Amino acid sequence: MTQDELKQAVADAAIDEIRPLLAADTVIGVGTGSTANRFIDALARLKHDFRGAVASSEATAERLRGHGIEVVELNHAGPLPVYVDGADEINARLEMIKGGGAALTREKIVAACAERFVCIADASKRVEVLGGFPLPIEVIPMARSCVARELVKLGMTPVYRDGVVTDNGNQILDCYDALFEEPARTEAELNNLVGVVTNGLFARRGADVLLLGTAQGVERYTR
Repeated sequence: MTQDELKQAVADAAIDEIRPLLAADTVIGVGTGSTANRFIDALARLKHDFRGAVASSEATAERLRGHGIEVVELNHAGPLPVYVDGADEINARLEMIKGGGAALTREKIVAACAERFVCIADASKRVEVLGGFPLPIEVIPMARSCVARELVKLGMTPVYRDGVVTDNGNQILDCYDALFEEPARTEAELNNLVGVVTNGLFARRGADVLLLGTAQGVERYTR
């Protein structure tokens, strides 16, 4: 199977995963990225079975609206039974690196508000140790250089993602040359740096379910 076919397979599996949770007043959370886009396209078939969705980015909101799915502000959504999103990397404990699409802050907020986080990914995203994918860190623009110097002290190589402005008006530093054996500890440590909005380690709130697309089919993992 091609990578696109694997993405489609896990998107379809996610529809089956969330279908029992849907009702007329249900609002779900939806992530950002190429795999999440496949899920949104599949979700359009069920748009009359639930109220709407909270989007983790402006791009996601636009795609949802394009399918006639109501986009609900998180502050007005009430409880979210489920959040569906992809990952740039995910380990056996269902801890992740996310943020390749620069939507990490809103993704982390929506994930934190959801009762269940369903991660959809192809097999290339499964790793033993997080860190092969550069770790994105969203920073307040005036603090970018200051934060970068602190990251160097921590043994990372931060690179400014030139020309990228997040939906929150901030900038991204991508950190190379680091492996994260204790991602929850590192996540908290990085978030304590002044000027950091958040980082792309999703360990303190990892996924509850992983739907992994493989050549043998979609495999389901839980915490």
